[in-house]
Amino acid sequence: MRSDPDVPRPENSTRDLPAKPLIFVHRAGAWDLTGRARVVGILNLTPDSFYDGGRYSTRDAAVARVLAMASEGVDAIDVGAQSTRPGGGAVGPEEEWRRLKPALASVATAASRFGLPLSIDTYHAEVARRALEEGVSIVNDVSGLGVDPLLAEVAAHAKAGLVLMHSQGAPNALHAPREYDDVAAEVCAFLDERMRLAESRGVPRERIALDPGIGFSKRAEQCLGALRGIPRLLPLGRPVAVGLSRKSFLGALAGDEPAEGRLAAGLGATVAAFALGARIFRTHDVRETVAALRLAERMLSPEGAALVEGVGA
Repeated sequence: MRSDPDVPRPENSTRDLPAKPLIFVHRAGAWDLTGRARVVGILNLTPDSFYDGGRYSTRDAAVARVLAMASEGVDAIDVGAQSTRPGGGAVGPEEEWRRLKPALASVATAASRFGLPLSIDTYHAEVARRALEEGVSIVNDVSGLGVDPLLAEVAAHAKAGLVLMHSQGAPNALHAPREYDDVAAEVCAFLDERMRLAESRGVPRERIALDPGIGFSKRAEQCLGALRGIPRLLPLGRPVAVGLSRKSFLGALAGDEPAEGRLAAGLGATVAAFALGARIFRTHDVRETVAALRLAERMLSPEGAALVEGVGA
């Protein structure tokens, strides 16, 4: 069937994006994200995370999870020791480090066997500094420098990558209800401002990625608005990272589906986000996410799109 020339394609679709390279530099190397997305596996060393709390809190369990994710095609491991789930309480940097310290060196050794960079999920500069000393390559700040702006200087000194996420109310009110006139526009303005703050603290732009903060400071419909707004972030010239895996907004949109039943919806949202321009995906479900993205890349590449449009011509 031929495409109808009178029906416009959506603005800012993946096929309309410029072909210039999109590079994210981190401490262990660089990712060319122009045509291939990267999958970052979640490793929670916490007793209370919303989906996998307590599963990997011992050193042996954490290392085994790294090996499993490596076999599933992961590109990096994001290690966290403080739950940011709805209803969870914030812990200070010393408690966060107490949870991280026993396993982090062993996790770093295991990841290095496969050439996998580690990311540390923290908004505390001191925790980031200690983790970077253990070999971490990327700092993932869910507060977007809102809790501890010194974190940017720590990342800059270590030549680490830095992921800046949109959220409000960190650390104790990350999930308080918020109102937005235009959630996509406000997310874009926030991330632009925080990127400039990071640059002023010494982080080169090529080491920054931007995350619209799906599930943080947003109700379910607002999460959809932030996802639809991914194309607005692309002119900032930095990779868009998203964390969709098992999130509560997926359950809310599916009639209060529990976390165990949100895989399919999360994969659907992942492919949609990729089509809109996201290129880094943080997930609990590595094997499934890798498979979905590899197919989406083939389908949405210029070559794949030409084949689809030519069917029945």
